[in-house]
Parts: sequence; C-alpha cells; structure tokens
Amino acid sequence: MTTTQVVAIAFDSEVLAAAAYDAEHSMLQLDFRNGSLYCYFDVPPRLWEALIAADSKGIFFHRAIRGHFRHLRLK
Repeated sequence: MTTTQVVAIAFDSEVLAAAAYDAEHSMLQLDFRNGSLYCYFDVPPRLWEALIAADSKGIFFHRAIRGHFRHLRLK
C-alpha cells in the first residue's frame, strides 16, 4: 500500500481561497473564492512551488496555469 502525500495551503488572495497539490500524481486542485473547484493534471512540482511563492496568486494562475493544463471542474 502506498500513501500519497497531498499538500494543501489556504491563500490570502482575491481569486484563490486554497490549493492542494498531489506530487505523486502531479495534480493541482484549486479552490476559488467564487466557490468553483478545479483539478489540473500533469502540473510539475516547480509550478506548485512557484504558485506558493507568487506575490499574486491570481495573476500567477492566469499567466501560468489557466489554459496551460488539462483540467476538470469538480464544483
């Protein structure tokens, strides 16, 4: 049996409420302030680290994630 480590962080952002990253499966889950929840696939760890470090999570999302990865709206 393997255990997947998922790291989740709450954000103080106008766009993103929180994010979680599953390194084993390269999946990024984003919880938006408007109530939407999305899962992005094949997101490299360096992008997760850059999102965490970004001064503006919303700007980073629009520039580096939105439209760049296959995704699924969960809610």
